Parts: sequence; C-alpha cells; structure tokens
Amino acid sequence: MNSDEKEDCECATPQAETSPTRGAARDQEEPDIENPEASRMKRAAAKHLIERYYHQLTEGCGNESCSNSWCASSVGFSRMDNNAAAVKALELYKVNAKLCDPHPSKKGTASTYLESSTHSNSACSNRKMNHKDVHAVRDNFKDINYLTEEKVYEILDICGEKEDYSPLIRVIGRVFSSAEGLVQSFRRSKPHTKEELKSLQGKDEDKDEDEKEAAACSATAMEEDSPTSSSSSRLGEGSSGENDVQKLAPDEVSVDIEAVRRVYERLLSNEKIEAAFLNALVYLSPNVECDLTYHNVYSRDPNYLNLFVIVMENNNLHSPEYLEIALPQFCKAMSKLPLAAQAKLTRLWSHYSAEQIRRMMETFQQLITFKVISNEFSSRNLVNDDDAVVAATKCLKIVYYANVLGGDLDTENNEDEDEEPIPESSELTLQELLGEERRNKKGPRVDPLETELGVRTNDCRRPLIPFEEFVNEPLNEVLEMDKDYTFFKVETENKFSFMTCPFVLNAVTKNLGLYYDNRIRMYSERRITVLYSLVQGQQLNPYLRLKVRRDHIIDDALVRLEMIAMENPADLKKQLYVEFEGEQGVDEGGVSKEFFQLVVEEIFNPDIGMFSYDEHTRLFWFNSSSFENEGQYTLIGIVLGLAIYNNCILDVHFPMVVYRKLMGKKGTFRDLADANPVLYQSLKELLEYEGSVEEDMMITFQISQTDPFGNRLMYDLRENGDRIPVTNENRKEFVALYSEYMLNKSVEKQFKAFRRGFHMVTNESPLKYLFRPEEIELLICGSRNLDFQALEETTEYDGGYNKDSRIIKEFWETLHSFSEEQKRLFLQFTTGTDRAPVGGLGKLKMIIAKNGPDTDRLPTSHTCFNVLLLPEYSNKDKLRERLLKAITYAKGFGML
Repeated sequence: MNSDEKEDCECATPQAETSPTRGAARDQEEPDIENPEASRMKRAAAKHLIERYYHQLTEGCGNESCSNSWCASSVGFSRMDNNAAAVKALELYKVNAKLCDPHPSKKGTASTYLESSTHSNSACSNRKMNHKDVHAVRDNFKDINYLTEEKVYEILDICGEKEDYSPLIRVIGRVFSSAEGLVQSFRRSKPHTKEELKSLQGKDEDKDEDEKEAAACSATAMEEDSPTSSSSSRLGEGSSGENDVQKLAPDEVSVDIEAVRRVYERLLSNEKIEAAFLNALVYLSPNVECDLTYHNVYSRDPNYLNLFVIVMENNNLHSPEYLEIALPQFCKAMSKLPLAAQAKLTRLWSHYSAEQIRRMMETFQQLITFKVISNEFSSRNLVNDDDAVVAATKCLKIVYYANVLGGDLDTENNEDEDEEPIPESSELTLQELLGEERRNKKGPRVDPLETELGVRTNDCRRPLIPFEEFVNEPLNEVLEMDKDYTFFKVETENKFSFMTCPFVLNAVTKNLGLYYDNRIRMYSERRITVLYSLVQGQQLNPYLRLKVRRDHIIDDALVRLEMIAMENPADLKKQLYVEFEGEQGVDEGGVSKEFFQLVVEEIFNPDIGMFSYDEHTRLFWFNSSSFENEGQYTLIGIVLGLAIYNNCILDVHFPMVVYRKLMGKKGTFRDLADANPVLYQSLKELLEYEGSVEEDMMITFQISQTDPFGNRLMYDLRENGDRIPVTNENRKEFVALYSEYMLNKSVEKQFKAFRRGFHMVTNESPLKYLFRPEEIELLICGSRNLDFQALEETTEYDGGYNKDSRIIKEFWETLHSFSEEQKRLFLQFTTGTDRAPVGGLGKLKMIIAKNGPDTDRLPTSHTCFNVLLLPEYSNKDKLRERLLKAITYAKGFGML
C-alpha cells in the first residue's frame, strides 16, 4: 500500500494487519502511570516512530538509490507481508535503526514526518480543531474503514483536484487488505428494515462525533478505529449482518455488485491505484484463509461471502502481475469456503452473463496454465501437489457449476430407476470375508456440490459457455493419470485428484482413468476367483471366456452371456477372452475387437427387426413392435457395456438421446431434432403456426404409427384423444406428449431391458461421474474424423524400417491416395476397427515392422497390438496391389 502522509498521532490508523503500535503502547503504559500526560506523549512519539519504520519496510522512502538495507526502496530488499513488517518495525524501533527521510519524488511526503513530529504534542493536547484542520484530516480519510460507491467518488474527486491520488491509494489499501472492511463495503441499501435504518443512522451520528473529536488520542481509541485483518473475532457479532442474510434469497448477497463494477471501471485505469488492489490482495488472502480454516467465520457471518464477490469483480485478476503471488493466495483462501458458501456463490454467479462467466473461468484457467508451464511436473513432482493449481481447480468448479446452473436446465425429465436391483455376485459373502467388499456398492460417486445444488451436469441442455472451454490441455499433458486415479480411489484428504473435477480433463485423459478403473476391477475379480477356487475347490476360471462359431455368432455369444448374467453377473467384470472355433488366434485384444464388430453387424441387421433404421439420419432406433423378448435387449446392453469395459470401439449408430437416457435423462421434444428430424420439423411448425390450429390442421390427441408389416396402429396421447382437438392453447401439451410417446413410452420395455444389461457391467464404474452423454458416444463409437496425417506422425517403425525408408515413404503416399472407404478397410485390417480411438488417430500407436525382403506374400497384421507386418516390396505399384488385396479380403485369424 502507498501510504505517504501521516497526520497527528491521534488520527493515524496503522496500515498493518497486526498494528505495530499496540504493543509499543502497552509497553510504555506501566512506567508512566504517575504522569498521564507524559505517558500519552511518549506513546504518541513511539507510535510515530514505529509507523515510520513500518512504512519504510512496506513502501520505502521513494529513493531508487537508497542504501538502507531496511528500506523497501533499496536494491535487493525482500518484500514482506504486513504481519512480518509490523514485527520487524518493533524490532527496529527497539534497536534505534536507521530511518530514511521521504524522497522528494514522493508527492506531498517530503516534510510529512517532520511536521507530524513537530506538532504531535500540541495536537494531542488540543481537543478542538478549526475548520481547516478538520478538512486536512478529512483529506486523509483515516476515519474510513469501509467503502461505498459515493465515498470512492468523493475521494477520487478530491484527489483529482490536487493531482495526488495517494490518499485514495491508502484507503483502498486499508479497506481491501482488511476482511472486515471489505465485507462491510458496497452494501446494498434496499433490503434494510426500519430497525436497521435506525442502526445505520446511529452509526452515522457516531461517525460525525468521531470527526468532531478527531484530535482525541488514546490507546483505546486506536484499537477501536484501526482495521483488523483477522476479522474472525468481530465478524458475525453484529446483528445487522445476520439480519441481512435472513432476508436474502439463496442466490443473493448483500453487496451491490453493479456499484462494485462501476467503481472498478473507474479506478483500474490508473496504474498506481491498480497496484494498491494487487498489494492489498496479497495481504488479505492469508488472513482470509486462516479465518475460514480455523475460525469458521462464514457460519457466524454469511456476509463474509461479500469479500469473494467483490474481489472476483476485478477484471485484471488474470493479468501477469496477479498470477505470481496474489491470485494463487486468493484461490487458496477461496478453496477453503464451506460447501454451503460454495453453493451460494454458485447460485449468485449463475445469474451472471456468459461473458462474465467466461472472464472468471479464464482467470482460473490462466493461473492453472501459468503454474503448469512454469514448473516441471513429473512422476516425482506431481501436479497434484501444487497448491496453486489444486486451489484454482477447486475455484474453477464453482464457476463450472454456475455455468451449468445458469444454462438451459431440465431437472424434471429423469428416467425411472430399475425396478429390480441388479443382482449381486454369489461371491459377495466370500468377498466380505476376504476384505474385498465393493467400495461402490451404494452407487456411483456424486459430487457434494451437485448434491447441495440439486442439479447435475446432465441436467444442462445448453450451458452459458461450452463445456469444452473448461478443459485445460496443458494440465492434461502433465497429469500422471495412474497416480491421480489412485488418489481418486483412496479419497484421502492429503492428496487431491483431478478426477474429482472431471470438467477440467479431456476425453482422452478421462478414458485413461476409466481404463485403469476397469483393469483394476478385472484384476480384482481374477484374484477373487483364484481365492474362491481355493476355498471352494472349484475349477479356476479367471476370465470371461466366450467360444463362438463365426456363422452362429449371435446364438453362441448371447446364450453364453445370458447364462452368465443369470448365474453370476460378477463374471461380466472379468477380462473378456474370445475364441473363434476352428481358428488359431490368441485373444490379446484383437480377437475381441472383431468379435464385437461381427456381433454389432448381426444385431443391427434390419432383417432381425430389433432396431429400425432411418435412411435419412442413418441412425438406429428401438423397434417398438419387435417380436424379440426383453432378454435379447438386455444382452445387447451387456455387449455395449463389455465394449466400454474392455476398451473396444463399436460401429453403432444411435441418436444422442440414447446416451442421454443411459445417463438417466428422458427424451424430450428437443431430442427429436436428431432422432427424428422430419417429425421434429413438423411439430416445430405446429408450435409456430400463427393461424387457427384447430380449424386449419384438424388434428386430435390421437396419433398413428405403422409397424414393420405395414399395419396402422392408433395411440391416444390423452384419454379419448380422438375426441380432443389440438388448439392454439393446448398445442404445447400435444407436442410434449407426442415426444414423450415417441422417445420414451413406445420403447419403454425395450430400453429398460437394454439399460439394465448396460448397467450390469458399468454399475460400479465411474462412467456417469466422469463423462457427459456426448463423451459416452465418443467412448463407445470412437471418432468419425480420420486424420491419417496425425497417424503418420505418431507411427513407430521396427525391424529395420524408419520414416526415411523408401518403402515407408511409398506406403504413406499410397495410403493417402486411398478413398475414404479403403482407408477404413485399412484401419479395420490393422487395428480391428474402422473407427479412430478417443482423441483421434494421433492417439493410436501403430507400428510398421519389416517382414522380409521382396515377395509375393500379402501384408499381415497383429490387430491386438496395432502392428502391420510389411514386406519390402520392390516397387510402389506392387505395394499398392498387395496392400489393397490384403485389406479387401481380410477375415479370420491364424498363427504366423
């Protein structure tokens, strides 16, 4: 803080968070009891000297070439906070250390201390001041311990007239470095009751009286007037603060936010004033953190939240000056807010505009990025241990949920829970005996802030700003996901896991976390199986084994899975091992990939009739008239769950509403846009029709459908729907009921069975916690964007090949010249699927290995490991011909 002038001793309010003068005053008290006047003068002199030492330590004398090692202006001086400066000032006073005179470059300060010292005696003894003296005191505004918009403008005008902004800088430094002062500042006047107005009037009278008796100099007055930085002892004791909160809505605070914004807009254009905000925040934050951690200050005075609201309105928080010290300390303090305070802040910010939400989001994102880039994180130096990054991520969570809460919410249309609980494993008792009881048996993890707010991420159809903007890519690059997953599962207070804030992670990182979870669960099931076989003496079967015939793959696979689901569902969580009858392939992942591909092709065959296919959207939907029983749909859900569990990509084409329903949300009119665009457009035109719907369209609450055999089926959306016309008044109800029938009721049995099978595999997985519906689709189906340039950049070579080999250059030239369909065939041949993994082809680790000299043999592949075995063909034409033949007629597995 820039404090340049000091008036008489009785008017000077120390700037330090722990007033350095109090201790001195107490030290001087006892020896001078006999002579009160002499004692008062000694205290005034001591106070004056200590204040000079204090300001010398915090602000300096203004002389850039100062050689005093205890002056902030000297070269090499280490900056200290207010508390340290206060303690040091007392030490320097005791040893009579050197004091600098203010440098002439500091306006209005050249004779400040000298004048104060000369006139201190007369000022202390004179209790009446003339008008000029009162005005001088008023110019220094030492009686102001909190701010209003009017006060700021008053001080600003006076400083503008004198072209000296140091009084305003001192006031800002004093108020913005004091939690108590900031909490009381910029209050809204509207909610005050009559009693509160009387109380405020009394305070104004007290303030006027203080101004009249500003010459009074006593130790008691000093302690009452000086702002304390650690406000926990006094905050919450006043009745007005608590009464204000009782009358506020859950999403309101007592601070006038618009006034704060106007004040910031006027003040932040001045560089010196901006520096005062920065320095004040450095001094404020540690004390706020202490208040929240040890003194439970928010529960005693909920108005304490005003402090965070005011600070976060500073548009310059993301500037480089704040990133080093001020913002990290403030984030640490803010991260200590109790859950109720976080929820209130979230509700308040949810009313902000998208631009304001983006500004706050970018503030915390820049701090995370700055810390990640400026440090070298590794497996030994984890980013999880960086307090600033962790605190900023916790603060970002509040902004994230404000973004969700302020968006387009749908909290009502939720899918009903499964009527029958998913059967537990028959091994449960043994697991309990062996200490292996499932941690997540009570259900998936739920974020506490979600519970407090009563809203989920999936409830938000359209947030204020896109979810993708909350992802921090530099953080994802340095995050050691194996360690982070361990912290996530252990749930220790000492270690933070970024998986508890999945919004900051990209789909690739979250998929890696899910992979670890699935693998550990597989190993756990394998270990339990071994122990179970030892205890029970049964045959050891650590894998989920499926032996199938290619020409009867559906019958063999689904019958086997149905038996497992009925007998022991826990076996579905074992590692999948597929064997094709009559083939020699060993399943290290590649055989499973082809198994899923073949099963999906069969299941979604329109001839089977389980799903209907829309030629326009090229998407599948549940056939409400299917002759298949519910068990068949359950098995299909199991297959989808197994694909995720075993990290396999499926070529399935569902509209997004299917994934939303899997995550617990019902389909609504909006979901028809991609599920049935033609119907959506028709209903939209109905809603927007300006004429008479009843007379012009002549439709009722009865709708018709055509089954696969061409039969017309009628359905009443309301009882006696054929007698109820659709009018301009009830057309919204008609559209809602129509959408409800098409997306939910008509396929209720089929979808519930499908969801039940899916949850048999994923019920203990953090899938719902980590992923949004669109990410679930990416997880199951992979990316449709095939960037072969990215694949070329990440491919590795073995057996004598490198990226400069002739055959390798010709190979990539040939592959890039392929059509889109031929490229998909190549991917299918090499990796077992024609889809890119989560994150694109750049995340696919493909290896091209040399397989002998020139020959007529075709290229071969290990789909389990994404390895292409390529002979060194003599020319490019032969390479193209051999490669095309290999990828076109590739089916089956053999041993090389």
